Amino acid sequence: MKLNRRALLQLSGATIAVAALGLPARAQAIEELVIAYNVNLPAWDPTTGPSAVNPTIQGIYQSVFDQFILQQPDLKPAPGILTEWGWNDDKTQVWMTVREGVTWHDGSALTAEDVAWSLARVADPATGSPIQFVWGTLSNHRVEGNKVLADVVQFDPTIFKWMYFLTGYVLPKAYYTKVGAEGFEAAPIGSGPYMVEKFERDAFVRLKANANYWGGKPDFETVTIKFVTDAAARVAEVESGNAHVTLEVPYEEYDRLKATLTGTATPISDIGMIFLNDIDVMLDPNVRKAAAHAIDKQTIIDRLLKGYGVAIDTLETAQYDAYDASIKVPYDPDLAVKLLADSGYSVDNPVKFKIQTTKGFKPKDYEMIQAIVGLWRKVGIEAEIEVYEIAKHYELRAADQLAPAAFYNWGNSVGDPTTSTGFAMFGPSPHSVWDGKDLIDMIGPLWGEKDEAKRIDGWKKVDAFIAENALVIPLLQYVQPILSAKGVVVTPHASGALLPHLMKRA
Repeated sequence: MKLNRRALLQLSGATIAVAALGLPARAQAIEELVIAYNVNLPAWDPTTGPSAVNPTIQGIYQSVFDQFILQQPDLKPAPGILTEWGWNDDKTQVWMTVREGVTWHDGSALTAEDVAWSLARVADPATGSPIQFVWGTLSNHRVEGNKVLADVVQFDPTIFKWMYFLTGYVLPKAYYTKVGAEGFEAAPIGSGPYMVEKFERDAFVRLKANANYWGGKPDFETVTIKFVTDAAARVAEVESGNAHVTLEVPYEEYDRLKATLTGTATPISDIGMIFLNDIDVMLDPNVRKAAAHAIDKQTIIDRLLKGYGVAIDTLETAQYDAYDASIKVPYDPDLAVKLLADSGYSVDNPVKFKIQTTKGFKPKDYEMIQAIVGLWRKVGIEAEIEVYEIAKHYELRAADQLAPAAFYNWGNSVGDPTTSTGFAMFGPSPHSVWDGKDLIDMIGPLWGEKDEAKRIDGWKKVDAFIAENALVIPLLQYVQPILSAKGVVVTPHASGALLPHLMKRA
């Protein structure tokens, strides 16, 4: 086996010895499970700041903190910290029953007061929750025994879905109040299956199993999650044995390695999309429509992703509640050429704009954008590619400063149209960069619609309007590749979260 200097630096002495002997990693011999993760962890508070709405790091958050309601691998809700929940008859109040016997990592009891405080905290605009406009629909949180009650300020049909989605975490009132935001960041505690033992920013986090976890102690006592943002480096980590589990590797590498390692590749709730910002040339509907019709999604999936993906034409997948198979945006380069010509553009006089993308965050993300830019060039679009880290995307999107086009993967593990089309396309949302009043007026009434059939039909009409006017470019539903050492059994989660407490020894 030949090792270059870079590879040597990546490998520990113990791993080099194992690799040189050609010995496979076996789960029963693993004292410390090592996961090569595809993204950094910017902050520990799972309820505030841009990182709180990053679907990719929710697996880390869910390892340390409990959500109000448990979400199972098939995305269905189940009792968690809340064992029961619901509305009163006229839907002016919500009620929640809190699980008894749960403890925080410091040994103190988790109580209904913690749940009420956590909900009130993210409902307060001063807290800085990016989902405050959801949590703010409840007020007057109060405790009666082991129950929490709250008044409905504005009816939100998805409020309980958010309790097992982004920012829906229970935090320890007494500890957080005592140490403050900075103290919590330095030494976070939760009630989840793992406790934080050590955290090196931009490097790794080491977790220790919570022996008192209400859901049962995890199989692996120690888990180290290494932040490895380069896809090729993640392949090297797992192939060498320096890591036992990794995810989001190039599909050709997945196909190559699944024979010697254990591989799972299942569809998840994430979709790949191109945000279109309503600035500059994107204010021209002909440019937007041409950009959409010039992309051959199926060929990109077949050639770049080895068929691991499902082409989509709206921000809904077949598993989402408002999916409408009749909405189509076909690949039609001739139509794209005509649309551009109507606005004075051609191959000889191309329309120009910038497109931003990650590189290695998702399998073939950069290569997909390269392919799309190549297809655009053939019809009269000249796009400049800018590569950035995913954290930069969140920063720019929150400030409404994305380029005219920006590639992103959108997570919607609850399958509701508000959490796919809604937040991505509703101008006042901090996650949207399209601010058109016509779309705002269409979406606005749907947030509080109590008639479920009418609500879903309304979202389908919104999706049709978006497709007709090319206000965003949906690309594909992802299939997530996961590789693991023989003997480590990984349970995939349809949300895309890689959860170490669901990993077992064979």
